[in-house]
Amino acid sequence: MQILRSRALRGPNLWTRSTAMETIVHCEPSEHDIATIAGFEDRLRARFPAIGPLAPQGAEQPVSLAHVLETATRQLQAQAGCSVTFSRTHETVETDTYQVVVEYTEEEVGRKAVDEATALIRAALDDHPYDAAATVAELRELDQDVRMGPSTRNIIDAAQARGIPFKRLTSGSLVQLGWGARARRVQAAELDMTSAVAESIAQDKDLTKRLLHAAGVPVPLGRPVSDVDDAWALAQEVGLPVVVKPQDGNQGKGVTVNITTREQLAAAYATALEYSGEVMVERFLPGHDFRLLVVGGQLVAAARREPPQVLGDGEHTIRELVDIVNQDPRRGSGHGTALTKIRLDDIALARLSNEGLSPASVPAQGQRIVLRHNANLSTGGSATDVTDDVHPEIAARAVDAAQTIGLHICGVDVICESMLKPLEEQGGGIVEVNAAPGLRMHLSPSYGKPRNVGVPMIDALFPPGEDGRIPVVAVTGTNGKTTTTRLIAHLCSAHGWTTAMTNTDGVYVGGHQIDSGDCSGPKSARNALAHPDTEAAVLECARGGILREGLGFDQCQVAVVTNIGAGDHLGLNYITTVEDVAVLKRVIVQNVAPTGYAVLNAADAHCVPMAHVCPGKVIFFAHDRHHPAMVTHRAQGGRVVYVDEGRIVAAEGSWRESIALRDIPLTHGGVIGFQVDNAMAAVGAAWGLGLPWDTVRRGLASFESSADAVPGRFNVMDYHGATIIADYGHNPDAIRALVQATQAMPGKRRAVVISGAGDRRDQDISEQTEILGSSFDDVILYQDACQRGRADGEVLALLHKGLQGARRASYITEIHGEFIAIDHALQRLQAGDLCLVLVDQVQESLAHLQQRCKEPHL
Repeated sequence: MQILRSRALRGPNLWTRSTAMETIVHCEPSEHDIATIAGFEDRLRARFPAIGPLAPQGAEQPVSLAHVLETATRQLQAQAGCSVTFSRTHETVETDTYQVVVEYTEEEVGRKAVDEATALIRAALDDHPYDAAATVAELRELDQDVRMGPSTRNIIDAAQARGIPFKRLTSGSLVQLGWGARARRVQAAELDMTSAVAESIAQDKDLTKRLLHAAGVPVPLGRPVSDVDDAWALAQEVGLPVVVKPQDGNQGKGVTVNITTREQLAAAYATALEYSGEVMVERFLPGHDFRLLVVGGQLVAAARREPPQVLGDGEHTIRELVDIVNQDPRRGSGHGTALTKIRLDDIALARLSNEGLSPASVPAQGQRIVLRHNANLSTGGSATDVTDDVHPEIAARAVDAAQTIGLHICGVDVICESMLKPLEEQGGGIVEVNAAPGLRMHLSPSYGKPRNVGVPMIDALFPPGEDGRIPVVAVTGTNGKTTTTRLIAHLCSAHGWTTAMTNTDGVYVGGHQIDSGDCSGPKSARNALAHPDTEAAVLECARGGILREGLGFDQCQVAVVTNIGAGDHLGLNYITTVEDVAVLKRVIVQNVAPTGYAVLNAADAHCVPMAHVCPGKVIFFAHDRHHPAMVTHRAQGGRVVYVDEGRIVAAEGSWRESIALRDIPLTHGGVIGFQVDNAMAAVGAAWGLGLPWDTVRRGLASFESSADAVPGRFNVMDYHGATIIADYGHNPDAIRALVQATQAMPGKRRAVVISGAGDRRDQDISEQTEILGSSFDDVILYQDACQRGRADGEVLALLHKGLQGARRASYITEIHGEFIAIDHALQRLQAGDLCLVLVDQVQESLAHLQQRCKEPHL
């Protein structure tokens, strides 16, 4: 077994809406059925007993090593605690080659799982040892390291419950919610609306306390101190016992409480200095440690926190009791678990020493051993939910504290005996205010009711009814994608939206190009959706990007499929038939929002069935309103777009709206059939978006088929009375459409300049000139600047092959160099002639043609 390639599908893809690893596997003929490999399955199960069934229930086909790789990759992740369920193995058209697809939740974990599953199989084949338990432990640890912490995850879950899309911006906890101009950002439990000034104030414990005191919020007396002597003097002033803590600390680090002697204070002072250059001393308040969570001016949760502790049983040492407590599966080493393991670190050892104890001490039955003064969960503490017990006046004081500091999400630490009566009545107070507070104690308290605190946080970012989404249109097909994308983006801009557009020419936002090259893939889509100015997005989705990485979005409001043809890179990446292309292209249709629309070409037999997989509704378009698919769809109350008496008509039931083709420059008065198709698709998309019809008319009328508006897409120019048409047609279906369009235009003598893309099949390259040789008088061949893997002259030979027996072409020549070939064709033109130039270097060739057309006639 050999792994040929493994890649991450990071968005909805050919196989699943989930993220997944796709691995290409080559198996020797002897590896197609593991039943023929003596002892293999027994050795495999001995090394990984939890692997489970190696084939789906009821499957009758032999189980290959590729199927074993699928199952092992999935089960290794599942055993590590990853919630993965989807996997599939598909035998490709290439002999002995399989595609193995397995869902992942974290890409790094998914990649490692593939590698480890491969190692497991090889160990079983070679009868070598393999430690599956260690692998599962490594995967679990890696998953905990890279996945979002429980606080961030809870916020994301609340967002997803409301249909809000998200994108992780870093490997940490910084996440963007929503798209474009409607996007918001969160980091851990901190909102983007919270100022750095408020966070800075919260870190300065002395300033925080002074501001709270000025606002009438009860706080313990105290201040920063300069040294141990100053600290002891202040302790005597405010009264023992006292608390010593770093002035700008967090998570309880460096905090020592209930100090009653100078020796204890000196040790606590040294500890606090390890975390901050300034140390605070304040009056110790007796009572319990409570954490109150304020979000958006409301108290949403409260918990009583207990410090890390063990309970003696008269038999085990303190160290052994700590080990027993740490066996609780809820306890882990980081923030990825509900509780944190208790540590016998220097602080805990010092605490024990103060009590005359050591880790080897055996406490009596029922003796409570507190290992730390502070009760933070990050140091091994526990929490009990008390939200329902909070007195209204305590809640009001917590909200006052948050608003005084300026925090939209705030963890307010309170020391008092009980939550059932006001702080002033029991001598309690607020001892600390925390920005970006941890949420674990509320999400998974040790005792009591969990609180879904992510919901009010999302509500603070997105008011009811808002989901952070912008209108998104996805466009795919074999031909017409880029023109249709540009036209839809133009209509969106005419509506007043700042529109992002991605296509094979680049990425544009608000009409400004921010990236160049072929940008029809998922990375460009994500960049367009992340731009802060984007109010709507129109995204061209080419087959390569979908195969390589999946879609760059989770769903779209409108999906447009222009057509499905045979010339779209058939033979690459196991896409070998038109039916394969249709299955791939329909991915965008499968990911239409339930309230959205798929705009499908009813005249294309491969597009029509896509209607059945659309979660939303369908708009069909075709020239002929009597097409069976159109008639049936309209009779069922569906929307249709068609051509009738020189007008594009949108109809639903008895309602109709129409636009004259003479008012749509792109179609040249309806003469250019494929541009009429593109215009109908754009009308359908605009209808699906709910654009006003006056806007649609205005947008269609102002969009021209110029080199600036749609470079390389049927750009018509005048060359001293001869008509030149520049187009990037690059497959047989596109050539047929161009021939049909040019035949509707006047031309005494007709010429064509053509090359061929080397990454097409031989028959596709030859078929292009076979079509052109029957429709043009002059055929001028040139070789592309980039042969895309072909040998020098190989493409030209295939073009010549297509011209054998040409019915019309009387002049055939071969020119080396695209611009030289164009100039040669221009030299032969006379007024009234027509020349179709199939460009390769689009921008450069168009600039060359425009310059030549400006030259005076000699």
